[in-house]
Amino acid sequence: MRSLYGFPRTRYVGPVLLAVMVGLASGLAAIVFRELIGFFNFVLLGRAWGWAEQTLPYGRAALPLITGGGGLVVGLLVYYFAREAKGHGVPEVMGAVAVRGGIIRPRVAVIKVLASSICIGSGGSAGREGPIVQTGSSIGSALGQVLHLSGQRVRTLVGCGAAAGIAATFNAPIAGALFSLEVILGDFAFANFAPVVLSSVVGAAVGRWYFGNHPSLTVLHFQLRSWGELPLYAVLGVAAGFVGVLFTRALYGQEDFYEKILRAIPPPARAMLGGALVGAVGIFTPQILGTGYEPMDVAVSGLYPLYLLLIFLLAKLFATTTTLGSGGSGGILAPSLFMGAMLGGAFGMLAREVFPNFTAQPGAYALVGMGAMVAGTTYAPLTAVVILFEMTDNYSIILPLMTATVIALLVARRLSDSSIYTTKLRRAGIYLREGKDVDVLKSINARDVMRRDFETVKGNTLFKDLVQFIQEARQNSFPVVDDDGRLTGVISMQNLRRWMNEPSFSTIVVAEELCKRDVVTVLEDETLYTVWDKFERLDVESLPVVSRVDPSRLVGLLFRKDAYAAYTSRTVGLWAETR
Repeated sequence: MRSLYGFPRTRYVGPVLLAVMVGLASGLAAIVFRELIGFFNFVLLGRAWGWAEQTLPYGRAALPLITGGGGLVVGLLVYYFAREAKGHGVPEVMGAVAVRGGIIRPRVAVIKVLASSICIGSGGSAGREGPIVQTGSSIGSALGQVLHLSGQRVRTLVGCGAAAGIAATFNAPIAGALFSLEVILGDFAFANFAPVVLSSVVGAAVGRWYFGNHPSLTVLHFQLRSWGELPLYAVLGVAAGFVGVLFTRALYGQEDFYEKILRAIPPPARAMLGGALVGAVGIFTPQILGTGYEPMDVAVSGLYPLYLLLIFLLAKLFATTTTLGSGGSGGILAPSLFMGAMLGGAFGMLAREVFPNFTAQPGAYALVGMGAMVAGTTYAPLTAVVILFEMTDNYSIILPLMTATVIALLVARRLSDSSIYTTKLRRAGIYLREGKDVDVLKSINARDVMRRDFETVKGNTLFKDLVQFIQEARQNSFPVVDDDGRLTGVISMQNLRRWMNEPSFSTIVVAEELCKRDVVTVLEDETLYTVWDKFERLDVESLPVVSRVDPSRLVGLLFRKDAYAAYTSRTVGLWAETR
């Protein structure tokens, strides 16, 4: 059988082609995005602010006009065209995957690219990863909607777009795939893994074709000088965990300030005010404007004195939370890296003063601090470690980096159970677990989803009859029952395979002798929140449902695909009701 466009309808060709298409489109979107940032930066900061500095008395003070004007334009774009484009973007994508079946409005891609490029290009303190994740995800979602794909396929394409966008923007294909699987989808299943990885590879190839194959940051290659340094890196991880949580709370504190205290001011005017405040700080510390990759290079090179590192850390914390909290548009990854570099560099200088004989250069601590800070804000340790490798092409400090990253994650989780992404979702009433809304899972009972019309196997069924029955049946796993219909075990094709070549079994062995007796069951009033754990832990496709009054009485069979379909239907329905 052949499908649309003449391609064979196989299990893998469709997902592969779609992953490639999303990767190409997201890679091209990343190119447009980075070029727009460069254009607006050149016009607004390079030309306009540069002209004011050189020709006007106190012309440097014109910066708040530029950043405030950029904030106003961003606020107008977001308010009138796509309010999902406000902020750092990743939580919106996570929410779309969890509760809207991956549905994202196509216009979000255009508005997010334009708003974020103006915000960052005019001096707003934000990063590129949030906008390109949301843009790539919008592309994947739009393609899935056009082709009328299932909710699961649309979610996978959303993940493909996120991965390809990050891979193309940062020349980090492994980190792009990990970020998508670890943060956006919350699922490393093969059905997601293969398309996401392929899309990330395609996105990275597009980015390398245009930008060249070189790391995003140029740093020296550091090494662990002494095993005695590992405790110092662990202490740095503790500090990064605290600062990561501080960053998260400060961001949403700023958001509350602008949305609640200043609620009488129109949203575009709030974004303008926030932009002007960032510009006022930028007059004295221009290093904190935009993404800040150049100052990160300097910090890792160890060229900033201690007091400047601390000033830049605090200034960046204020500027980023103000930019995004007031209504600007941009990501939090670059600011996290920036603050991590400043924190780590300052810590490294202090460590070298106290332990000069066995500590590395401060730049090594700055580099490790970057990864630790990302872990302390995003709660994505795999992504934090890998993205540092790919952005710096530096593998020599793997042990310090892993140590600090894990410690930062543990400290941050101890202080707050929500990352900088999931905090925004929780404030909106969405509690995610492995990419799914906990509240929705808790609202669905097994009895609402289970099948009452299913096939069972009698315990006294002969082996030869059992094999024939299973081969003709529509299930892969079967409850085994006694003459009274009570559950005694479960049998599947996997149980029978090893006995297939035993002809002596045909008439002397019965089903109850081969079935699995320690059966994990589901109570009929049990919610999908707990059922999901059983499916994941056992890796099975169905579970018997029994009565709470009499746990031996079989009342239904719950299939994983039915549970997932019920979850998807409920989340999309809830979303539609609120539109």
